[in-house]
Amino acid sequence: MQSEPRFSRSSEARGVEPWPGVQRKTLVWGDRMLAAEITMAKGSTVPDHSHPHEQVGYVARGRLEFTLAGQRIVLSAGDGYAIPGDAPHSVLALEDSIALDVFSPVREEYKA
Repeated sequence: MQSEPRFSRSSEARGVEPWPGVQRKTLVWGDRMLAAEITMAKGSTVPDHSHPHEQVGYVARGRLEFTLAGQRIVLSAGDGYAIPGDAPHSVLALEDSIALDVFSPVREEYKA
């Protein structure tokens, strides 16, 4: 069953700071996906973690260093990524950055 269409305005989305210098705004979700905007100040980190959700996204602004499966890669504005579910990963902001993350299935804890 498909849910009703949803729209959101970034200016009205509530931001949370899960780690110092990292702000997450949940933008919108459907039945099987959720999109969130992640803003990271230069030098801030998303520590090593994993989750069962598949995660795809792109860097909208700045430069981010991802560490995944022991491999480090620097991504710049316009670059994309796909992180399998349960894969440990971390992120370091090399400059002020914004990324868009899409998760499947929906991260219920991000809807609150």
